[in-house]
Formats: sequence, C-alpha cells, structure tokens
Amino acid sequence: MATVVALGYFAVFLTLTVEAPALMARPVLGGLPTGLLLALVQVPVTWLAVVLFEYTARRYVDPLARRVGRYAHPDDGDGKPRG
Repeated sequence: MATVVALGYFAVFLTLTVEAPALMARPVLGGLPTGLLLALVQVPVTWLAVVLFEYTARRYVDPLARRVGRYAHPDDGDGKPRG
C-alpha cells in the first residue's frame, strides 16, 4: 500500500509539472516554488514507503519464507538440512 501511495504521489507530481506549470512555479514558503516544495516532500514520502515495506517484509514475508525453506529442506534429525 505504501508503494502505491508513493508512486501515486510521484505521478501526481509529474502530472502537475506537465499540466499546471503556473501552479508549480507559484511561490509558497518564503519564495520557494510549489514544484520545488513538492519535489522535496517526495524524499520523505519515498523513505516512509521503504520503511513500511521493510517492516511488512520482516513481519509477514520473512516468516513465510523460513517456513517454505524448512519445508523444502526438512531436517533429518541431526540438525543438518538434507539436500
């Protein structure tokens, strides 16, 4: 979900850049153009998506991968996987 939000934000940013250049050139904070502000906000949005993706992978995907690995290489009793 976080990936979709980050990609959506980027798509909106690109669309505004092409379709509304006057809006993107309009100054907002102390003369900072809207386009530059939105571009700077893209960095934390991307990092947040990465952090949420990593959390989700560690919480849900990694345990499943470990289970699949144990199923694919069952232990024969001596602590060493067969294979």
